[in-house]
Amino acid sequence: MNLTQAREQLLALQDRMSAYNHALSLISYDGETTAPSGTAANRAHTMGIFSDILYTLSTGEETVGLLEYLDEHRDELSAKERRMVYLLLKDIRFMQKIPKDEYVAYQRLVVESQDVWTRAKNASDFAAFAPYLEKIFAAQKRFAQLAAPEKDPYDYWLGEYETGLDQAKCDAFFARLRERLVPLIRRCQEAGQVSDACIKGDFDEARQEKLALWLMEVIGLDTAHVGLSTTEHPFTTSLGSHFDERITTHYYREDLSYSLFSVIHEGGHALYDTGSDDGLAYTVLDGGTSMGIHESQSRFVENILGRSRAFCAFVFPKLRELFPAEMDGYTWEDFYRAVNRVQPSLIRTEADEVTYSLHVMIRYELEKKLMHGELTVRELPAAWNRLYKEYLGIDVPDDKHGVLQDSHWSFGAIGYFPSYALGSAYGAQFLRKMKETVDVDACIARGDFAPVNAWNREHIWRYGSLLTAQEVLDRALGEPFNPDVYLDYLENKCRDVYGF
Repeated sequence: MNLTQAREQLLALQDRMSAYNHALSLISYDGETTAPSGTAANRAHTMGIFSDILYTLSTGEETVGLLEYLDEHRDELSAKERRMVYLLLKDIRFMQKIPKDEYVAYQRLVVESQDVWTRAKNASDFAAFAPYLEKIFAAQKRFAQLAAPEKDPYDYWLGEYETGLDQAKCDAFFARLRERLVPLIRRCQEAGQVSDACIKGDFDEARQEKLALWLMEVIGLDTAHVGLSTTEHPFTTSLGSHFDERITTHYYREDLSYSLFSVIHEGGHALYDTGSDDGLAYTVLDGGTSMGIHESQSRFVENILGRSRAFCAFVFPKLRELFPAEMDGYTWEDFYRAVNRVQPSLIRTEADEVTYSLHVMIRYELEKKLMHGELTVRELPAAWNRLYKEYLGIDVPDDKHGVLQDSHWSFGAIGYFPSYALGSAYGAQFLRKMKETVDVDACIARGDFAPVNAWNREHIWRYGSLLTAQEVLDRALGEPFNPDVYLDYLENKCRDVYGF
């Protein structure tokens, strides 16, 4: 084998892997959206077989030999090829350390777990879900110890979602947020209540769907390549490549804002994925580089743009068109204040920007304790409820609105949650930099997302996973990450909404 042949085989390998992952993603997407409730075991069976094939393909002698050969010749490879080899070898080294039967069994477990979680949430029955969650946390600890025995297991998984992230960095980040957010929340509450009446009521779901499809086009999604469906917990997924992206939402008749902002949030994820350079398609470089950068894009569109004065003024005529009776007597400023109301709440995905990070901190604290054996899964609901009372002053009425509200743990996403808060902070710093060359408010006021999207595509999206998260930040910002930029942004918004 010579280097030219190895390069061709590298692309062929990734083609095959992307095809298997496409099939797995389709099965998973079907399970989360339209599959009948009794079909989880069938999906688990199929996904187990596909996972077995993918495991063998990834860790087989031919694949390992190819990648090790290319790694030995890394100085002769392009930057793109070197990054491909690095990421493929990283995944393979992980899989080589996990016994095949355990890997396949885990893939089946998370399929069944997601189905059980959905039923358990609807019934507010944590006990039904607990045995699956125990197995998931046990597997996550074991896999981390096998993959990196020298590391704390929770540090390992934090770093998998955001390279270089660990508990020490998270602790320092969250301490800074807590230091400034707690008094800010108190100040907002002392300033008086803001009404959210204009977004509460009875909003027809068919008209909410019309609004969702309109919003997708407004923010710049190519609906020929991005589909919309409904699910219990909104998410975004790529099916095979950035040419096929799916977002989901959930319509609540009693709350217009939930689907409105979930569509914009998931749309931000889809903008990032579909913005990858076409030359990265069907490779490991296709799609976002880290969950922190990914969440920076989703929460940037959802909050920094979507909850801005400019966007609220732009979108309000559409709300009046679709919901004339419900919006009668309200102004766009009423809507702006309603969607920026600072009020501790039960549900993370419904939380305002200011209290949102406290929801993330609660999950971070619980994950740490579960991963370190300081808390058992059976003790989780009581611990959850206690922290909600301590951090947010909220009494949790049941597990549906408490420990079962998020789907992440059901599919093994341990260490993911800090990415939401990090992404929010990244987004505020991206905004400050963007405003040096783009009149963001003027663009959004006329519903023209193109200049904003062009900036993000140039500095973030097009790279896919070619660059690390740190490299993206360094290139886009030209300065160190600073969470105080985000905290300043929140304080300024609160002054505007509450007038203090």
